[in-house]
Amino acid sequence: MTTRPDVTVTVIVYNDAARLPRAVASLRAQTHANIEIVISDDHSTDDTPTVARRLAERDHRIRYIRLPENSGGCSAPRNRAVEIARAPYLMFLDSDDELPPGAVASLLAAHREREVDFTMGAVRRVRVDTGRRSTWMPHLVTERRTVEGIEQDPRLFFEHLSTGKMYARSFLDRHRLRFPEGIHYEDQLFSAQAYCLAKAFTIVPDPVYIWYIEPFAAESAASISNQRHRISNVRDRVHVQRLIDEFLAAGGHAGLREDKDYKFLKHDFRMYAGDLPYRDEEWLASFAEIMNPYLDTLSPGAYARLPRPERVVLELLRQGRTAEARLAARGLGHGVAPRRVTSDGTGVPYWGDGVPVTERARRELDLSDLELDTRPFPAAWFRHEITELTFGSGATLTLAIRTYDPGLRLPVGPQRASLLLTPGRRRMTVPFRLDPVRPGVFDGTVRLDLAAASLPLQGFAGVRHPLVRLEQQGLSNAALLLAPLGFPPRRVRVAHHDLTVEAEGRGPGRLQLSWRPTGVTARVIRPVARRVARPRVRAAARLVASVLR
Repeated sequence: MTTRPDVTVTVIVYNDAARLPRAVASLRAQTHANIEIVISDDHSTDDTPTVARRLAERDHRIRYIRLPENSGGCSAPRNRAVEIARAPYLMFLDSDDELPPGAVASLLAAHREREVDFTMGAVRRVRVDTGRRSTWMPHLVTERRTVEGIEQDPRLFFEHLSTGKMYARSFLDRHRLRFPEGIHYEDQLFSAQAYCLAKAFTIVPDPVYIWYIEPFAAESAASISNQRHRISNVRDRVHVQRLIDEFLAAGGHAGLREDKDYKFLKHDFRMYAGDLPYRDEEWLASFAEIMNPYLDTLSPGAYARLPRPERVVLELLRQGRTAEARLAARGLGHGVAPRRVTSDGTGVPYWGDGVPVTERARRELDLSDLELDTRPFPAAWFRHEITELTFGSGATLTLAIRTYDPGLRLPVGPQRASLLLTPGRRRMTVPFRLDPVRPGVFDGTVRLDLAAASLPLQGFAGVRHPLVRLEQQGLSNAALLLAPLGFPPRRVRVAHHDLTVEAEGRGPGRLQLSWRPTGVTARVIRPVARRVARPRVRAAARLVASVLR
């Protein structure tokens, strides 16, 4: 390469020979062609070196470097590439991701329009298992704007990726800004430093990065953020937060601490909180030992900005009430009520079986703002739990259900309820009765014949979570049904389908039913139905029908 490139894009790779060509192909397809591509290999032990050298032979813009030993992270391979980069602007790409064709052109144009320290755009996330597409932190990249200092929009701490950005080399060198080596979650520290050190940066709404997400990847292939089950992962994340705090204090940015703390609670801690129902007591004890000392350093204002259910989980954890924290975490984001509340002499309702003793606990466990006793009935919070699950002959299933009504919204006496399930277009409704056990607690039993569910002619491939519907004075309330987390999956055959009954493996842990077509339905009927469903075929069918009429 003789002409100086406008942009150097570094592709970091480790043991990813299969996906590296796709990442590099996305760079070779950029509409702005005057780029340098540096493949930085963190001492791979698979076929990556051979693949990388072949790629370099095909395009003079590609350079390949290999670290003498594995660093175990992203920082070292990025930093080694920065050392040899020839362009005035730098970007970073992971080997399992891609850049859209116009990414380099869009970000470079923003740099040339106005002198800024870095530019950034929209990151498109693609679920590998489902193909579902979404935008990472979409509310932050909806419009083109230049931010003159992170103080103008501290919400940007949530966009902590180092990818999806183009940095002026002079900015990085002026502040000696490099990726911290020897730690995980390096992006969070690097991005916090970049945000705080930058005098100005431009945001464009164009997609500039494609991030492939594999939430259920094998442990050996899972990304760092998908290894939350490891206590070392918790330790690494907290360590980086402390480094960020030290940087903010030393750099005169202490005023941003509440915003940064809120980001940690709302994003980082929240990721662990959703997993708490699936962790054993030993893990929870280790988690609390690492997390609680750091939680005690965070700004009270950051806690106050959280939704009440998240504050409850945090406070229960900080008190060492890990079993209750696990219980509370099953409702996060789903409007699930606690099993019980206790009111003090003034009528203030608190989570659990007693009135909190400390001022902080009373503040955090106060459930007044949930309005458990006054919400409109369709939006009222209940808690439906399966207490016993029995499989019968064929595809029958008997569920013992306990309903908690801490807001006392249901009248005294038996209640009409039904189980709702819609694997096809027709809803399956199974009525049952809930009988009072004590104030705010009801028990019921429902027998579910899954063979009776109406499936489409072309079959149904998908997952459904039954809902419990309650009725009162012409109004209805439908809420999720929590399953025992420990019961083994059960597989049965129903109408040319394999049906799996299990507990949801993540989130609140709902009862989960999964259908998979088999036999003639899978081999013949579904392929034909998909072809008929194509727009051109549907249009032709409508034309033929109109002629026949």
